[in-house]
Amino acid sequence: MTIREFKMPDVGEGLTEAEILKWYVQPGDTVTDGQVVCEVETAKAAVELPIPFDGTVHALLFEEGTTVDVGQVIISVQTAGAAADAPVQEAAAPVAEAAPAAPAAEEPVAEARQPVLVGYGVSTASTKRRPRKAPAGTAAQNGTAAPAAVPAAAPVLPAVPAQPAGERPLAKPPVRKLAKDLGIDLASVVPTGDGGVVTREDVHAAAAAAITPQAASAAAAPVAPQAQAPVAEAAAALPAADPSARETRIPVKGVRKVTAQAMVGSAFTAPHVTEFITLDVTRTMKLVQELKDDPDLAGLRINPLLLIAKAVLVAIRRNPDVNASWDEAAQEIVLKHYVNLGIAAATPRGLIVPNIKDAHAKTLGELSESLSSLVATARDGKTSPADMQNGTITITNVGVFGVDTGTPILNPGESAILAVGAIKLQPWVHKGKVKPRQVTTLALSFDHRLIDGELGSKFLADIAAVLEHPRRLVTWS
Repeated sequence: MTIREFKMPDVGEGLTEAEILKWYVQPGDTVTDGQVVCEVETAKAAVELPIPFDGTVHALLFEEGTTVDVGQVIISVQTAGAAADAPVQEAAAPVAEAAPAAPAAEEPVAEARQPVLVGYGVSTASTKRRPRKAPAGTAAQNGTAAPAAVPAAAPVLPAVPAQPAGERPLAKPPVRKLAKDLGIDLASVVPTGDGGVVTREDVHAAAAAAITPQAASAAAAPVAPQAQAPVAEAAAALPAADPSARETRIPVKGVRKVTAQAMVGSAFTAPHVTEFITLDVTRTMKLVQELKDDPDLAGLRINPLLLIAKAVLVAIRRNPDVNASWDEAAQEIVLKHYVNLGIAAATPRGLIVPNIKDAHAKTLGELSESLSSLVATARDGKTSPADMQNGTITITNVGVFGVDTGTPILNPGESAILAVGAIKLQPWVHKGKVKPRQVTTLALSFDHRLIDGELGSKFLADIAAVLEHPRRLVTWS
């Protein structure tokens, strides 16, 4: 019998630690390949970690609530046998009491690509082999106590290029079935077999890094004026306050910590400018109702946000330079010929901004389906870090809280963000007479390094023009 170790994986590019929220197994429990053993919280989301081999839980190395560095062993499993490249130690050596091995000469290894989680690429680092373990009894013969076994170095995949885009990955049927069962996209797996064939070990390596994000179970994304603000749920997620205490201190970590850092970096790196416009959206609200009654759109979620998102996409088509980012290192403006439309979502663990990939290429029905999926995923706590990467422009709907408008801070890496205020019945001059109309206020913050006042004003004015006269969704498309 051998002991195999499972280390805290790299759960996202740039993340170095994660907090263990909950263990789903205990010592003595039987685990199977792909079974989720614990939930951890990173700086981006809460995720569940599956274990990549079968066996019996030998020891849990950290308690719930402990923050663990990436690469540290978090659980050991007793197995019937061990793969040649797996981190193994003798079953007789207690994991929790392993002592450092005696210094030994280290053999340098050429730079290799370290495997990380699917969807985050790989990082290049210089690695070394751990000192070899002395044979049993050698140290005793020299008059010293034998050191405890030292875990072998984590397996490193050779630098084999991924499958070319558009080509079907090479793999045997059993390997394809394994990948399907574990939810692994073969196209994202780096092959190590002869001729670029994906092996069973490659899939296991990807499965060890695969994540199933679990944010708060009752998160409510602010994506439609009809949605309810998750104030009570967010409050429930905070520590209970002592009524007699004058202060309560709440540790800043996880999603809130990285959001705070990102917002500070954005606010003090990109020169923000915010412009406002108040407009009559009565015609848009009427169109929303008509679309809801349209049998061709039956089953789709039709709401004001859908048409606001479509208006933003139309305005980007007319003002493409808005959809860009600033490359500080290269001192270049990067124009994006695609739109990954971000929708800010409030959760008890903090603000997240998942985005709809290639939103510019979607029909109204497809955009509706994508928005619905985004909302459902956020509420189920399954928004993955990959879904929050590579956004190009963001919409934040503060109107769900009854707020008229705000001055939103740019999502890092983007050049503009639109805040949508509450839609309210207000007196408005319409055709020369004061009448009750549906009115809202939009606020656009943009990076003044690449968007000047003229471009920003035209973009915001075009969004307002579409929402005031939604027929422009057709005439300007």
